[in-house]
Amino acid sequence: MKNMAATLAASALLSTSALAQTFTLKSPELGGQLTNKQFLNGMGFTGENQSPALTWEHAPAGTQSFAVTIHDLDAPTGSGFWHWVVFNIPASVMELKSGAGDLSKNLTPAGAVQSNTDFGQPGYVGAAPTPGPAHRYLITVLALSKKLDLDKNATPAYVAFNCNSLTLGKASLLVYGQKK
Repeated sequence: MKNMAATLAASALLSTSALAQTFTLKSPELGGQLTNKQFLNGMGFTGENQSPALTWEHAPAGTQSFAVTIHDLDAPTGSGFWHWVVFNIPASVMELKSGAGDLSKNLTPAGAVQSNTDFGQPGYVGAAPTPGPAHRYLITVLALSKKLDLDKNATPAYVAFNCNSLTLGKASLLVYGQKK
């Protein structure tokens, strides 16, 4: 009887941990590669300069806001290249629509701030990888314990610095883009 109780307790513990949900980021538009929609229209590219649709689920308890970034890890700058930085996304929001990085479309949730990219302006700037091997683009959503007291003129590095101590969890997608 003791062994049966121990087995049932262990089984219940395993079932509970199996039900634990992981903070997850997904995109209905992206597999492992950027599409022409996410590439720049300029600098030798004929892309649509459109930010991808993103959804996330199972944010950590205590989340008060989200931040989303897209960073080219392989840009030949020594520090990569920030293509999109959005913060103060309300905790009740679990998605950004395709094209939300276009400021003129007003598709970001109320209160969200699109700050400067490494292109020197707020909003999404499409991928423009240099010739050679594919670049890695890290798309990340950060669950934050509070909103950031920053504006659209904040640099990507400063936004990241401010997010660091407030991050409760993060989820990422890694996609590739290459000049053809």
